[in-house]
Amino acid sequence: MIEDLKGPEAWRIFRIISEFTEGIDKLSPMDFAITIFGSARLQPSDPYYETARQLAKGLAEVNFNIITGGGPGIMEAANRGASEGRSHSIGLNIDLPQEQHPNTYQDVSLQFRYFFVRKVMFVKQSMGYVCMPGGFGTLDEFFEALTLMQTHKIHPLPLVLFGTDFWQGLLDWSRTTLLDTGMISASDLDLVTVTDDVQEVIEIMCRHRDWKQQQIERAAKDKE
Repeated sequence: MIEDLKGPEAWRIFRIISEFTEGIDKLSPMDFAITIFGSARLQPSDPYYETARQLAKGLAEVNFNIITGGGPGIMEAANRGASEGRSHSIGLNIDLPQEQHPNTYQDVSLQFRYFFVRKVMFVKQSMGYVCMPGGFGTLDEFFEALTLMQTHKIHPLPLVLFGTDFWQGLLDWSRTTLLDTGMISASDLDLVTVTDDVQEVIEIMCRHRDWKQQQIERAAKDKE
């Protein structure tokens, strides 16, 4: 049995456990964090970059920590805004052959080899998601959170698609194809908010934080 653990597949388990352990250890003290997803390919000249920066700064100024994937583009913009707003600017970096290199605006930085460990850290630590325009990675994170809420595997959290023009095609397809063919329920779409308003996102997250605090206080009283 001990000899079996010496194989490369078995030893990989210990590397996976170490990533979980480090992530939980570093992130657990970071209360009330919002994750902002988006494309690594957008440049600072893109309007969505500046919007992501302003959104992260606004959330930081009302005492939210900000989590991103730690790379360039929208991730850099959000980490930059978080640092300007003086909250924790957290980057969950991933080893990739291209596109991903850590931005310089992180004060808490973790490096992951495994996507699935990193994704658990996003879900575990975040009390809200904002998906700016992005590619497959952003869609992956969006649909994972949506599926986990749909199947009641996690408590509901604000799931915001920012950029009506960018996301409208996906929403139309969800209604005319997924909903009309019975693949999803109408209530599933209620789990998603679409907006172009930075202040609306901040208000959504603040309301959810107030609700979470009330739940925590109620649970504490029930234990007395």
